[in-house]
Amino acid sequence: MDAAADSFIAHALAARDGAPRPYYSTSANGQVIAMCRADARFRALMHEADEIHADGMPMVLISRMRSTTPISERVATTDLVHAVARRAESEGVSFYFLGGSEEVNRRAVEAMRAAYPGLTFAGRRNGYFTPEEEERVVADIREARPDILWIGLGFPLEQAFVKRNLDRFTGVGVVKTAGGLFDFLSGKNARAPLWMQKAGLEWLHRMCLEPRRLARRYLVTNPVAIYALLRNSD
Repeated sequence: MDAAADSFIAHALAARDGAPRPYYSTSANGQVIAMCRADARFRALMHEADEIHADGMPMVLISRMRSTTPISERVATTDLVHAVARRAESEGVSFYFLGGSEEVNRRAVEAMRAAYPGLTFAGRRNGYFTPEEEERVVADIREARPDILWIGLGFPLEQAFVKRNLDRFTGVGVVKTAGGLFDFLSGKNARAPLWMQKAGLEWLHRMCLEPRRLARRYLVTNPVAIYALLRNSD
C-alpha cells in the first residue's frame, strides 16, 4: 500500500515536466479475473495498464501458497485513495473524480475535502455521459490538468474509456480506475468490518447488502476466479 501510494505521487510530480502519457493503474478482483478468463477482449483491456493491483484477499492468499513471488498485501482502491490523499496534501498533488451519479460524486468530493483539508481538487464530473459527450469530458479533464485522475465507471467501461483516451490526457500524471470507490467515499455503501476484509469476505458483506444485484454475480464468478488463481499462479 505504501509503495503504491508513493509511486502515484512520484509519477504525478514527474509528469509535470512533460510526460508523453499518464501512468495507468488498474485493479483486479474475483469478478474481473472471472470475466478476463471468459473473454479475451476483457483480458486485453487489463493488459493495457502499466500495473494491476490485487483488490481481493483471495488473490493475496493464493499467491502466498502458489507463487514464487507472492503478493505482500491487498491494495484496495478504497484504502489506497486515502494513502495517496495523505501524501497529496503535503506535496500539492491534485485529484479529479470522474464517475458515479451527480450526488454520489459531489458527496465523495465533499467527504475527501473534509478529511483532507489541504487536498486540491482540479475538478469532478459524474459518470453519466453519452458517447457524443465523451469528447467534451476528455477536453474538460485536459483543461483541468489534474495530477491524478480517478475514474469510477465500473469494469469494463472504465478500462475501455481509458484505452480510448489515455494518450489524449496530456498533462495528467496518473490515471487510476476506481470501480465503486465513490459509492464508499460518499457513504452510499458501507465497508465490511475489518475482520471480514482481512479474511477475504468483503464480497460476502457486499452481497448481503445488495443480494438482488450481487448474489448471482458472486456465486458464479467466485468459483471461476478461485479455479483460475489456483491453476495459473506460479
